[in-house]
Amino acid sequence: MSHMPQSLPVDDRYKGGRGGTAAQRTALIIHTIADVAAAFLGLWILLYLLDANQGNVFVQFVRGMADSLGWWARDIFTVGTQGLRVVLNYALPAALYLLAGHLIAGRVRRL
Repeated sequence: MSHMPQSLPVDDRYKGGRGGTAAQRTALIIHTIADVAAAFLGLWILLYLLDANQGNVFVQFVRGMADSLGWWARDIFTVGTQGLRVVLNYALPAALYLLAGHLIAGRVRRL
């Protein structure tokens, strides 16, 4: 009696050859775009709260990206503290991008 190794169950997300099906690849792209958008917004919150040098090119780039991604949520919250205002007005779009991106990617993955 030979001891043949049993194969482990393969997750359906990884079937379909190189990179998976078109729906799986599309879902991954949507998922990644949502994550990157949320990361820029979160990074801007962090840089602002840590009082990063506003004259730095990297800080300016991150702020520009965050402003572009969160333009629609600008001044939804008008609390008195500027730090809290930045957190709320940039965290809302970050959370919505994550939620929407992951929900849409999940739906596309099931196609």
